[in-house]
Amino acid sequence: MRQVDFLVIGAGIAGLSAAARLARHGKVAVCEAESAPGVHASGRSAAFAHFDMDDPIVRALTAVSMPLLEEPAARRHPALFLALEGQEAALDRVEANYRVWEPGITRLDPQQARELVPILKEGSGGVIGALLDENGRKLDAHAMLEGHRRTLREAGGEVALDAPITALRHDGERWIADTPGQSYSARVVVNAAGAWADQIASLGGIAPLGIRPLRRTVITFDMSPELDVSGWPFTKTVGPGFYIEPEGRGRLLACAMDEHPSEPCDAQPEEEDVALAAWRVEEATTLEIRRIASKWAGLRSFAPDRRPVAGFDRTAPGFFWLAGQGGFGLQTSPAMAMAAEALACGLDWPEGLRAAGVEQAAVSPARFA
Repeated sequence: MRQVDFLVIGAGIAGLSAAARLARHGKVAVCEAESAPGVHASGRSAAFAHFDMDDPIVRALTAVSMPLLEEPAARRHPALFLALEGQEAALDRVEANYRVWEPGITRLDPQQARELVPILKEGSGGVIGALLDENGRKLDAHAMLEGHRRTLREAGGEVALDAPITALRHDGERWIADTPGQSYSARVVVNAAGAWADQIASLGGIAPLGIRPLRRTVITFDMSPELDVSGWPFTKTVGPGFYIEPEGRGRLLACAMDEHPSEPCDAQPEEEDVALAAWRVEEATTLEIRRIASKWAGLRSFAPDRRPVAGFDRTAPGFFWLAGQGGFGLQTSPAMAMAAEALACGLDWPEGLRAAGVEQAAVSPARFA
């Protein structure tokens, strides 16, 4: 039986970023069911940080996190938000929300948008307006994960791979967790299991919160060899549509921003979702996507109100929820790790979070009581 202060379940960005901070306050072990960190949501994200998120708490958490997203794990790259026909009101809403945190965002007309992304269609079905954010961040999920793992190891913590939790119980004083190769005794269990968060809770006899995994599919395709797209902005519609971003000199990544309920699993792309991504790009651009270079799917897990969750369960002493980070886990992970550290260790609520308007109640699992 290995004795630790904090046992973190899940080595995605939520678990590893929190573990790196918790290691300042005690012995930490991270158990990951897969053979590498970030195999699921974290490693399959488009990994771009911006403020076009519907929820004000998510935007505030992003604002707190942005200054902490540093190279090489993050680099500045512009973001372009498109309005297609019928999305005029959505463009106004995004601009108003955006200016709270990034006043320098610029309104563009269709011609200016096409100067940045020449494939955008004119006229019916094409772009009718846009917003340009010069201060977006392209994130490197692998570098972020490895940076947190390195910090954890330097503090004496450990990451156990191929170590799924097979049993979880409370002995009256501490949590006992079993994996195929090792058992752990922990004062605090941090449930950062992503799409599997409710399953981990149920394993410990704790009522689930309703964390819901939603499958999303991404494709890549090659452009003309003469066309260098590497300098194009991350480009996203402000309503239903798609996003695209450069993947090197001659390749684009694309997604239809689809969401399909799923059981927790190793998500795989379905052909109709692959076709939808290609079709939506073709509808708003001059492109004809003749061949898909690659395709994958991932699970983005959300709480019922689509806000992240951090805090102790009301009914289970020492059981800490860190879940529901959906499609914004990478870009909010610095702020969420700060919140987890404060709540799990009984510290003062971080002033940076309070100044941004994020209070404990906004992320507490108690809001679902």
